[in-house]
Amino acid sequence: MMILAAAATILALQERMVAAAVQGAPIEVPFQIADDALIVKAEVNGVPVSLLFDTGFGGSLLISDSIDIGPASGTTRLKDFVGEFDAKTVKVKSLRLGPLSMDTGHMLAIQQATAGMSAGYNMHIDGLMGLQTITNYVTEFDFQHQKLIFYPKTTDITKRAPDGKTTFLSKLLPIGNESMEMLVKTPTGRTMVMAVDTGNSFYATTHKDVLERVGLWQPGQQPKYMKLSGIASGPVDSWSIQMPALNVFGIPVPTSVWSVIDLPSVTAQSDGTVGFQFLRNFNFTIDFDRRRIWFDNFTRKTASDPVADLGISGGYRDRTRKVEVWRVTPGSPADQAGIKKGDEVISIDNQDLESTTFRKFDSLMEGPLGSKVKIAISRNGELMRFDLTRAYLMNAAKGS
Repeated sequence: MMILAAAATILALQERMVAAAVQGAPIEVPFQIADDALIVKAEVNGVPVSLLFDTGFGGSLLISDSIDIGPASGTTRLKDFVGEFDAKTVKVKSLRLGPLSMDTGHMLAIQQATAGMSAGYNMHIDGLMGLQTITNYVTEFDFQHQKLIFYPKTTDITKRAPDGKTTFLSKLLPIGNESMEMLVKTPTGRTMVMAVDTGNSFYATTHKDVLERVGLWQPGQQPKYMKLSGIASGPVDSWSIQMPALNVFGIPVPTSVWSVIDLPSVTAQSDGTVGFQFLRNFNFTIDFDRRRIWFDNFTRKTASDPVADLGISGGYRDRTRKVEVWRVTPGSPADQAGIKKGDEVISIDNQDLESTTFRKFDSLMEGPLGSKVKIAISRNGELMRFDLTRAYLMNAAKGS
């Protein structure tokens, strides 16, 4: 009994220390960088989990349905870039990030299958942590030192003076509480409403009809180099586009490569999201109440170099228990070499493939322009070997 009482006393003391820290001093929580993703360790209803921090997810938590965090409390309806689907919910009674015990209020955790997420990012992941978890704080995403910093709500970032070169103070649009929307401006002054999305592994993602509306794509023009991209509701047709100089959230960006979904958006509120490959160049602080984000461009870059590709979409298929080619991009190095949909992929650069996820397979296809790749496939029992050279597979926007 004495041991239990002592443990309870220590826990109560820790809770008081955390409350005091939230009111008067910042609290730091480390995170890890996976393949184009930010991963935090947390405890949900006393259960330890590893979560991808996704500011594009307007809820609080999404946890694998293989983890028991409590009884179901109801259902909710989710949506991604192109579709909607239902999932069960569980009441969040406690949520801890390191030393920080977060105010859970009316938080609900969504539970659904997350199979393949860990393999896709090359790190163990049990689900997502969303925007709702940080709206009660002024929160800094410090990519330079790989840590989250939770400031008291009295911290006022609007008093900071940006220099317009490496530091910027950007204004959130007054659109709801489930996303952080800001403007992206084209060279002609037209605007796109885009969300801040750490869960989007691309630089930015939008839709073809949006590009047509703002004059960056000719209506009726067919894009080249169509491929498959994975989103929550399943694989969708997509293509890449080299953009002209843009102003992204008040920050000048000379050039960038965006992913374009070849379907209309599921919502008229947003034109897409700006993702991890842009945000990782900044330490950025979110003040949700004051509708401001402070950006510190510590890398002095606003975009990475374009990535070359082979033009193969594929992955492990449970039905056949093989790694298969699902799609070959027309005009790509793989297409020109004669690789076909349905081919079994045996090895890449002499590395045997027993199973691999869609995202992992996609990353194996990418690399520097002109780099060589050896691929062995089986077609109707015949072993075939190919030496391929990666190439840029992107379209050019109007004005780029």
